[in-house]
Amino acid sequence: MAKAVVDQDVCVGCETCVGSCPVGAISMDGGKAKVDADACVECGTCVGSCPVSAISQ
Repeated sequence: MAKAVVDQDVCVGCETCVGSCPVGAISMDGGKAKVDADACVECGTCVGSCPVSAISQ
């Protein structure tokens, strides 16, 4: 797997991924999700939780 990446054009700022990340690697920045690549453990939980498929690995 790879680090999670957020497509800023698709992200709707719902914050679902923030709550789903088991290591707290996702925060909000300017109303959009942002992944801390250093903290991401490549588990993919956020990819499955995003209702608009804005996160990929």
